[in-house]
Amino acid sequence: MQPPAAFKEAGGGGDAAQGWKIAEPQDAVIRNHWWEMYNDPELNELESRVAISNQTIIAAEASYRAADALAREAQSQLFPTLSINPSATREKSSASLAAIGGGSVGTAGSVGGTTTTPTTTTATTTGTASTSSTSAQTHNLFELPLALSYQVDLWGSIRNTVAQNRFAAQASAATLANALLSTQTTLAEDYFELRVADEQRRILDITVVAYQAALRLVQTLVATGVDSEADVAAAESQLDSAMASATDVGVARAQYEHAIAVLIGVAPADFSIPYKRLDQPLPNIPVGVPSDLLERRPDVAAAERAVAESNAQIGVARAAFFPALTLSAAGGYESTVIGKLFNAPNRFWSVGPSLAQTLFDGGYRRAAVAQARAQNDNEAATYRATVLAAFQSVEDNLAALRILATEMGQAHKATTAAERSVELTLVLFRQGVDSYVNVITVQNTYLSAREAELAVQLKQLTASVNLINGLGGGWAASQLAETARFAAHPPTGTGQSLVPAENAGPAAPNPPPVPSDEIKADQIIKEIEGMMAPVPGSTR
Repeated sequence: MQPPAAFKEAGGGGDAAQGWKIAEPQDAVIRNHWWEMYNDPELNELESRVAISNQTIIAAEASYRAADALAREAQSQLFPTLSINPSATREKSSASLAAIGGGSVGTAGSVGGTTTTPTTTTATTTGTASTSSTSAQTHNLFELPLALSYQVDLWGSIRNTVAQNRFAAQASAATLANALLSTQTTLAEDYFELRVADEQRRILDITVVAYQAALRLVQTLVATGVDSEADVAAAESQLDSAMASATDVGVARAQYEHAIAVLIGVAPADFSIPYKRLDQPLPNIPVGVPSDLLERRPDVAAAERAVAESNAQIGVARAAFFPALTLSAAGGYESTVIGKLFNAPNRFWSVGPSLAQTLFDGGYRRAAVAQARAQNDNEAATYRATVLAAFQSVEDNLAALRILATEMGQAHKATTAAERSVELTLVLFRQGVDSYVNVITVQNTYLSAREAELAVQLKQLTASVNLINGLGGGWAASQLAETARFAAHPPTGTGQSLVPAENAGPAAPNPPPVPSDEIKADQIIKEIEGMMAPVPGSTR
């Protein structure tokens, strides 16, 4: 693949606000523990448990070890095979077999490479000698053979098989690294989703307090005869709706907490995350150049190794057109008496080459080569598609961060304007210039603006996590050997789940209550409380 010289979306100013920067050669690249860029100790603790307890990672690690074992299994074919097959047999052939010179020891035949002579008896009757065949005698046979076999790899069949399995193991190692990065990314996204749910709950709880103060204001005005019960009913409806929305946030919050528990290999019943206010700035992410992705994305490395694997398979298929040369040797001892097993006359041996060649197979080998070439083309196209998808992922998230930086400023202005609108409308309502319907409208607009601003903040956090994932998360192709060491010596060696220290006791209820000091009276509540006393000279 020919990568572009630079990312299109990486040009322009405002790097710090957008959450990324163009990396210079001297800049520090993304580290392996990339989540530490967010400076959240609880996120760091959760991410550290993914490689230890996540069952998907444990399964991927086992798949890698299986692929590595297959590679070593194929490599063993480069060496001779030596086998020993001692045996002890007690046997007796039938008289019919002995009569025609067959059978084992004691009959005319061959046993274990030894030719024997049938046993006969000579009987003399009335001066006439007669010879008759009798059945073979019952006897023991002891054998201690050694066999040596070696296939000469003249045409590279074994070497290509070894290379194929080695490339497959490397692809499996890259797949393991990709699974780990994907799981870590998912955990970070779920964690920020949970924190946004906590912040949304805090905003709604503050809104409930504001609506309660507004309800008290309306009730005060009704008690003084300057307002109607209809406005009380509208205020109560608005308050109940806000309370229902605050309760509904708990559903999503609980689901994200459960998802995080599963990602770190813990039963949701034994795991809980306490409330924490969202105060998360975007990190500065070094982007680099597109060509870096070819070395820093584990999925790209896995696809490239798959191409090499399929290319080696072509060599295996082509080698089938040529004869297979095998060198073999055998030797050992055999005897009918175990005490004489190692006597010199009881030795036997054989040695010689063999050549095997398929003369006609109906086009089987030609079809196998065509299949291997087609599979190689398939893997090459998959590799190119993976690289293009990597470029797209980075461009998408760079664009998202750039555009969301502008959107965040606009959303914040909209929130500020909506807050000012509520303050002014309350004043007009208190002075009898405006109706309470308008108060409800602007209050709902203000709540929607705050939630929209929070949604943009979540999009920014998610885009930054996805950008780190798209850049490889600090991984590099040179770490394939490190992945192999990780598989050989996992962090715990058991894969058992570890419950975080803060969850050692009983799990906390979900959602956790927002601390009272987090529900602080904002300017609107203060404005409403200041309007509780009647305004002198008011017509209402």
